Amino acid sequence: MAVIPKILVFAGSVRSGAYSGRTADVAQKELAMQGAEVTRISLADYPLPILDEDLEKEKGVPENALKLGRLVIAHDGLLIATPEYNGSIPPLLKNTIDWVSLMRRDGGRPVRPLAGKVAGLCSSSYGRFAGIRCINHLRAVLVRCQMEVVTPECSVPEGGSAFDEDGNFRDERLYKSMEHLCRTLIETSRMLSTRVEA
Repeated sequence: MAVIPKILVFAGSVRSGAYSGRTADVAQKELAMQGAEVTRISLADYPLPILDEDLEKEKGVPENALKLGRLVIAHDGLLIATPEYNGSIPPLLKNTIDWVSLMRRDGGRPVRPLAGKVAGLCSSSYGRFAGIRCINHLRAVLVRCQMEVVTPECSVPEGGSAFDEDGNFRDERLYKSMEHLCRTLIETSRMLSTRVEA
C-alpha cells in the first residue's frame, strides 16, 4: 500500500489577506484533493527574534524554531508560498529558515530538519512578475540548506484579481500549474521520505 505523504504548508507572510496566504490556501486544497495529508500552519504562531549569533550562543535556538523543526521532521515535504519584497525573500521567511537551519540536536539526538526534505514553491505579487525573482532566490537558499526542491512551481501575478470569491484561481492555467506542482511534490515526497514521527 502506498504511503500517504504528509505535507506541511505555510506562507511567507502573515498579513491578513496576503496573496501568499491565499495561494497557500489553494495549495492546501489541491494537495488534499490529490490524497496528501496536509498540515497548514501560520508563521504568526511561531514568532522568532532576528537571527543573532550572540543570542544563539547565550540562549540556544529559540523554542519556536525547535517546534518548527520538529514539524518539518514529522512531514515528508513542505509547500512554501512566498510574497516578494524588493525583488527577494521576505524577512519573516528568511529569518525562519535561518533559525530552523541551525537546529542540530533535539532531546539529545542529532537532527537536521531541512536536509533531505522535499519542497515545492509558490510565489505571488501585486504586479505582473508574480514573485519570480523571489522564488529563484528562495530556491537557491533551500538548496543551500540541502533540501530537494522540485522543479515545477506556481507563480501568481496580479494577486488582487487572481482569486474568485471562493478563494480559487480565476485563471485555468494557474490551476493547472498548481495541480502539476502538487502532483510532483506528492510523488517526490513519497519517494524521498525521511520522515521521523514526533
